[in-house]
Amino acid sequence: MQSKLKVLTVEDALELGQESLEIFKQYSMELSFLPRDGYKIIEVIENNSPDIVILNLFMPRIDAIGIMTTIRRNRKIEMPMFIVVSSFGRFGLEKEVLDAGASCFVVKPITTAQLVEKIFRINYKVKLNSNFNDTNFSNIHPENIELKVTETLHQIGVPAHIKGYQYLRDSIKLSIENPLMINAITKQLYPSVATNFQSTPSRVERAIRHAIEVAWDRGDIDILNHYFGYTIHNSRGKPTNSEFIAMISDKLRLELKSAS
Repeated sequence: MQSKLKVLTVEDALELGQESLEIFKQYSMELSFLPRDGYKIIEVIENNSPDIVILNLFMPRIDAIGIMTTIRRNRKIEMPMFIVVSSFGRFGLEKEVLDAGASCFVVKPITTAQLVEKIFRINYKVKLNSNFNDTNFSNIHPENIELKVTETLHQIGVPAHIKGYQYLRDSIKLSIENPLMINAITKQLYPSVATNFQSTPSRVERAIRHAIEVAWDRGDIDILNHYFGYTIHNSRGKPTNSEFIAMISDKLRLELKSAS
């Protein structure tokens, strides 16, 4: 089971309503709140070892840069991922924040969904790079992932000239890079793909469904069985969009790891 990420945030760093809290849950993030006091924040971080800390740039007593500098100097704890939020930006400020140890500098306004997706992408890439280094995965590059996805879609029988092909390829790539994306397909995955192609989530969903239907009509039964198993039986019919994307991305992720 995927362990939850421990996230600490100053309450007013984000506009957090009930819907926002649900978004954190969808991404398996356990959210706790920090006191609005720089020195107390340092104490909480040192005592709780969070995975992610979201801070306002300017804090009472000591600002975010001072907090990160202090934590970085403490060799006894692992440096968490710091996300620094500010109501304004100025030339050189982002570089100063990133140099102090932040993984991301965000200027408001930004929605909670956008921020959480950004956080998860950064966190997953860090873990992905770590896993590659630990298990000889350093030869896997984004180009290799894209090539593998493209080959698989061709094998399954998704024609490259239809719009759903492009959307499917992007959806699978995103799901390989970020496995929990598939758990928020309507709220996160479709909007992300739609943004990449200047489309809308509903058009992405319809085009992907059409692409799957075409593949089911023209695809090789042995190839479909290889990837989808029981879902191709007549009693079950074709897989849903989320099943299709999840099964392909999971299988390719394992194949990429094994090939490394």
